[in-house]
Amino acid sequence: MNSIRRDGSSVFNGFKVKSDDYLKFVITELKPFIDKTYSTHSDKENTFISGSSMGGLISIYAICEYPEIFGGAACLSTHWPVIFSIENNPMPFTIFDYLKNNLPSAKSHKIYFDFGTETLDKLYAPLQLEVDELMIAKGYTTKNWITKEFAGADHSEKAWHQRFDIPVLFLLGKK
Repeated sequence: MNSIRRDGSSVFNGFKVKSDDYLKFVITELKPFIDKTYSTHSDKENTFISGSSMGGLISIYAICEYPEIFGGAACLSTHWPVIFSIENNPMPFTIFDYLKNNLPSAKSHKIYFDFGTETLDKLYAPLQLEVDELMIAKGYTTKNWITKEFAGADHSEKAWHQRFDIPVLFLLGKK
């Protein structure tokens, strides 16, 4: 992933990104523990991942990297900019290029996106529109993909809590 801004400075300021380590933990430790400890349907069709903000970003990454494990992803207030500014920021476009090449099959996966219109979420609408165009180009339809805008909603746990039932019902096929 190209994390260098046009001015030559690093987006991450020297910090190491550990998203692959996180997914390795989820796939090799957490999911096996849950499947062994609880009565679950462990197949792809019944395995979903969800997160908000950077958690939304890692959730779309998870379904792209492990399409045989995850049948769906719920990405609330996906933090497409990665940092707190869009100006001079290559990251959203790097992510979009990644998605062009790695989105899983629309025939066997469901993906949910949403965003609010206040606080940090107000940055997301134009970036989400780019992702929506990718989803259409990859064959996703309203049967297996939704993007919702929540007017007045901010970037907070409270806002995500108020709407979390929507992606859950969608992923479970009960929308």
